[in-house]
Amino acid sequence: MKSFANLAVAAALAANGASAHYIFQQLSLDATEYAPFEYIRQNSNYNSPVTDLASNDLRCNVGAEGASTQTIDVKAGEAFTFTLDTPVYHQGPISIYMSKAPGAAADYDGSGEWFKIKDFAPDFSGGEAKWDMSGSYSYTIPSCIEDGEYLLRIQSLAIHNPYPGGTPQFYISCAQVKVSGGSGSYNPTTALIPGAFKETDPGYTANIYSDFHSYTVPGPEPMTC
Repeated sequence: MKSFANLAVAAALAANGASAHYIFQQLSLDATEYAPFEYIRQNSNYNSPVTDLASNDLRCNVGAEGASTQTIDVKAGEAFTFTLDTPVYHQGPISIYMSKAPGAAADYDGSGEWFKIKDFAPDFSGGEAKWDMSGSYSYTIPSCIEDGEYLLRIQSLAIHNPYPGGTPQFYISCAQVKVSGGSGSYNPTTALIPGAFKETDPGYTANIYSDFHSYTVPGPEPMTC
């Protein structure tokens, strides 16, 4: 009986863990919402996270290839939105990155330099951390970037299971965009992925349940025009 009870608890925890996963699956430009994975690379691990900091899957997710994904035209300064299959369930920052493809975004593996354009970090103004755990996240294409084709990457870094007892989880998707109308005057801080996130980063090792009064989002600082 005890063994059966333990198995039941384990099964319940596993089911809860699976139901708590999520994926960024839909891109919108201004008020136009496109079909799931029309302009976002389709991953092959359903809505499961990536946890290996040395894996190339940190770029755009497991099995996310560009050949079967369309690339959408966007203007520098235009608003975009990533929408999930279900709202973000785990505490942690949301970050948006871009990487310029040397040619077509559909052919690009994301091995070049990435720059961050936005962090959705916790708000401590009420005395405790308040995370933006939404069903969609919006921002604008920077007006100062170069014209060309890019990977537009969003990630949720879930830190609900504090390291090292738990392993932070990355929920990632990449859209393919072709930017026009940018000034090209940008000079962002860049990083490679993998490589941008380390086990020693305070934002990776943070324990949100103990003496948690400030937070630094991992990765480079978001660029400004």
